[in-house]
Amino acid sequence: MKYVIGVDFGSESARAILMNTETGICHKSVSQTYEHGIITGKLFGKPLKHDTVLQHPNDYLSVLTTLVHQLLEEPGVSAQQIIGIGIDFTSCTVVPVDEEFTPLLHQQRFWENPHAYVKLWKHHAAEEEAKKLNEQCRQDKWIERYGHIVSSEWLLPKIMEIANDDPHFFNEVAYFMEAGDWLVSTLTGTLSRSSCFAGYKGMWSKQDGFISNEQLRKIHHALPMIYDTKLRGTVQSIGQRAGYLTEEIASRLRLTTKTAVGVAIIDAHAALLGAGVSQPNELVMVMGTSTCHLMVHDKEIFVPGISGVVEDGILPGAFAYESGQVAVGDLFAYFMKNHVPSNVVEESEERDISIFQLLEEQATALQPGENQLIVLDYHNGNRTPYVNGQLSGVVVGETLTTTTAMLYRGYLESFVNATRVIIELYEAHGLPVQRLIATGGIPQKNKLLMQLYADILQKEIEVCVEQQVPAVGAAILGAMAATPEDGGFTHIEDAIEKLCQKEVLIYQPNVATKKIYDELFSCYKELSEYFAEKSAMMGKLKQLKYTEEKMGNVK
Repeated sequence: MKYVIGVDFGSESARAILMNTETGICHKSVSQTYEHGIITGKLFGKPLKHDTVLQHPNDYLSVLTTLVHQLLEEPGVSAQQIIGIGIDFTSCTVVPVDEEFTPLLHQQRFWENPHAYVKLWKHHAAEEEAKKLNEQCRQDKWIERYGHIVSSEWLLPKIMEIANDDPHFFNEVAYFMEAGDWLVSTLTGTLSRSSCFAGYKGMWSKQDGFISNEQLRKIHHALPMIYDTKLRGTVQSIGQRAGYLTEEIASRLRLTTKTAVGVAIIDAHAALLGAGVSQPNELVMVMGTSTCHLMVHDKEIFVPGISGVVEDGILPGAFAYESGQVAVGDLFAYFMKNHVPSNVVEESEERDISIFQLLEEQATALQPGENQLIVLDYHNGNRTPYVNGQLSGVVVGETLTTTTAMLYRGYLESFVNATRVIIELYEAHGLPVQRLIATGGIPQKNKLLMQLYADILQKEIEVCVEQQVPAVGAAILGAMAATPEDGGFTHIEDAIEKLCQKEVLIYQPNVATKKIYDELFSCYKELSEYFAEKSAMMGKLKQLKYTEEKMGNVK
């Protein structure tokens, strides 16, 4: 028997699976949280810049080691049977390293420097840099591929932030690397740059390559030649082999140097593979802390406001489209932490059910429109279509009679309305959505939310039963990295067919709800367009600083 390992690195933890390449069976699944978690607010007691979100690079290799050791405890499985490893990772999550791929944080002189830490994907402290980039490049041809807007979450704004804040540290960096690329490079000992990371977050296209030095010069004085220096490396396509485990890493993981390592992929994008999708016009919603909407097509169309279209970005030979919502799972957590009163907690305890179960029960009992609310889900900014981290959440219609369940349902409806905006955007530009697949823990747990998707979108929704869809996608890339002689695959479609589960749950739309949800969606669009396009109020609110100076030393 031959096996592959797929590892899914998320925002707060990583998951790994062991899959049999001959039977397609997943034999074991394990997970582990990061020791240092997510770092915000303060570092060593010193305040961090607003919207700074960091991680410790040591956590990734440490967690990988633990997970692989746990997988190898499966009876009857030996290191010699592991033919490949595939990695997916959050993005754009940036690690500054030296020539040997060692994070600069390992040097004692940088221990307290926030720029030496990993900048997690949802680090939004480079908003001003992104704004400058967009102002300088709005007429450039390349930016059309990214919906005419570059996000502060992406690679160049984060690099610009470091160059602005700490030029000395910037000069010390040998490579700025996506965490997924860094991990693969560390495993293999050779520099690896993935077409997925480079295409969606690094401004690369298969046809045109990277942005020219002439264009980079007008963006920032530190950027010319950046792709030949601190971002250098050959871009490898998804589905290719990055290399094999080094002796040091093989020993650490208790594997062999014959274990192949696949080119890394973004975590959400791995879910399209793991969901078994390889055809055009099939939209995959990857629902976690955020939601990523992914679709492949055989043609390239520039769509305003999306996160990008990349050839070879997910499937070799196909154009893959990405759009998304910044906060979904995060917004669930926010709601539970800040909007659940004691009487709801007490009732859930009396009935011995979770707060989520209680709220879903009460919210399900409400008729469409009965809560009389419109919620704007911009609590962590907006990704598609406005790509604006300065936007924030809004609730319209709340009264003294609004219940927690009404507000909860309003938040759920906002998630779906945001997805409807994205679908209509695609379809208006010649990319019809004929099939909708939802993956992740949220769609498996929240029946009301998935029925709202069916009703508000008026489309059938398929929910993947597989618990670890991104990890399956990563495992597929591990299988592609191995040679056919070792038990791997030559064609990615064959790997998808063999390793993906076919079981799904189906939610059918209720046609009777169409009229009321159309009216509510019209209100949602009006509200979002006002705050995103007509009013500067949200940006002004974020700029307010309640210092003693501005408050006039009022006691």
